[in-house]
Amino acid sequence: MQKVLTITIPSYNVEKYLKQTLDSFLSPEILEEVEVLIVDDGSKDRTAEIGKVYERQYPQTFRVISKENGGHGSTINRGIQEAKGTYFKVVDGDDWVDTEDFVKLVKVLKNCTAQYVVTNYYEVNDVTGEKTPVDYKVLKEKEIWSFEEAGKRKQIAMHALVIQTSILKENQIRLDEHCFYVDVEYVLYPIPYVETVQFLDLFVYMYRLAVMTQSVSLQGYQKHMQNHIDVILHLTNFFQEYAKTGTEGKIDYIGKRIAQMVGDQITVFMSFPEKDREIRQKFRAFDRELKEKSPEIYRRSGEESGTLRLFRKMNFKCYAWIARMCKKRNHIGED
Repeated sequence: MQKVLTITIPSYNVEKYLKQTLDSFLSPEILEEVEVLIVDDGSKDRTAEIGKVYERQYPQTFRVISKENGGHGSTINRGIQEAKGTYFKVVDGDDWVDTEDFVKLVKVLKNCTAQYVVTNYYEVNDVTGEKTPVDYKVLKEKEIWSFEEAGKRKQIAMHALVIQTSILKENQIRLDEHCFYVDVEYVLYPIPYVETVQFLDLFVYMYRLAVMTQSVSLQGYQKHMQNHIDVILHLTNFFQEYAKTGTEGKIDYIGKRIAQMVGDQITVFMSFPEKDREIRQKFRAFDRELKEKSPEIYRRSGEESGTLRLFRKMNFKCYAWIARMCKKRNHIGED
């Protein structure tokens, strides 16, 4: 039976969460129509063992793929390689889906032709259980959008996204391996090939926040800062290459998202003590390299970040004073 949707679950030491993740796909209505690939990225805990329980019980749906550790991007790359579904979605091993809306999504995908399908999602505080909606209802007024039209309305997060698998396979989309923060690559690399977008007013993805070990926590960003810088620079190279022949709307969308990522990196630099000379040197070196690689991304990032504009205006002089002022204004480093 042709699978409607492939779910790839990047899984590294997620034994604490994986059962909740996998249980959220258990609806008899759609089990035959989806495949769930549990890509075990060299876990040291019971991640693979838990996945195997579901594989034995629901062999038509669940499959464990164990591999050497290669990072988040490597698990998605493997999922793309193995996928048999018409559509493709990533659900991290410590997140889950709302089962009811997931079933509705699969049913709509059976007759869908759009290359990007966008749904709402919730950010869920892991401590309090509070759910914060992230919605894309600005796309509600039309059934099918061109990518350029949809992109003017809102940036699309990985958690909101379902991609036509053929886009990923035929264009050999591959993400950086042994690296964090590749979710932006996953969203942006297919864009040159995407023409149509459809929004479904469903809350499918449940994104767990407030886990201190997450790479997206401030401590995680500090620990893996070079990964974040590397992804920005790789995306900048991608932007420069695509800008030679790409369409204006897509160029603008990609450039805006990379500039936002640069803004995030400035926040990471600011989170360190302002007297840290090594961080100051890395900040200046990053800004120089950004300018060398792409004057356009350099310009856009200055428009995105007032802090960055000020540092550039002062040629990074009075660094500690500017850093203290910006940290206070932007509440960086506060509990």
